Amino acid sequence: MSLLDHYSLKGKVALITGGAGRYGKNITRGVAEAGATTYIASRNFEANRAYAEELTGEGYDVRAMQLDLSCEESMDALVGAIITEFGKIDILVNNAVIRCAMDGWQQSLKDYDKSLHINASALFYLTNLVAEEMKKRKYGSIVNIGSMMGLVGIERSNYNGTPMHANPSPIYFYEKGGMANFTRFAASMLGEYNIRVNCIHPGGLYENSLNKTFVKNYSERTQLGRMAEPDELNGAVVFLASDAASYITGVNMPVDGGYTAK
Repeated sequence: MSLLDHYSLKGKVALITGGAGRYGKNITRGVAEAGATTYIASRNFEANRAYAEELTGEGYDVRAMQLDLSCEESMDALVGAIITEFGKIDILVNNAVIRCAMDGWQQSLKDYDKSLHINASALFYLTNLVAEEMKKRKYGSIVNIGSMMGLVGIERSNYNGTPMHANPSPIYFYEKGGMANFTRFAASMLGEYNIRVNCIHPGGLYENSLNKTFVKNYSERTQLGRMAEPDELNGAVVFLASDAASYITGVNMPVDGGYTAK
């Protein structure tokens, strides 16, 4: 097998949660372009179906599914349906999140608990559920989508000269920081079954709607001097999902233009 063949996902079955969302669309396209049969799942089935139909029309094998991460039965049903159809799941990309406690530090316990239930508890449950199927074949790659904000604190100077203010909720930092160590935990638990677990920590994604001064401040904070383009996460996801990364596990990989290395 050639080196480039190791990067191929042909013959693989992938499940991407939140696969039609902000990061999910490009992750889905990358995994599908690499050859995998790709399931995308979230609460918004109509968005999943529309995006799956778009990519199917371009010749890729993408399928939409319903998923409620607040419900164990929904996760059980999703994994069961894929196993019934294909007999395996080779790749899991934990990308879906809920943002219900993001308005500063002063949140109710109810809002914090709802966020943790989906972004942490469901992460644990779904990862273990898929891993139990992967164990039967002693093969699998799990890729968690974190954030470089899980690796650093707040850079208040990014907001200088803007109407924005550095008052994020601690839940985002807590959850994404926890995902980094959960990745190490899961990798250590699943390695004996030849299941690899890694985490990608994206940096700021450029959007036209962003305040121009913020973009300038943030870009100067990176080593590449710019924010990320929408498709710049794809290569890292496909690499970690593929056999080209067969000896890589437990890694937290920033894809942030050098922000966290500065």
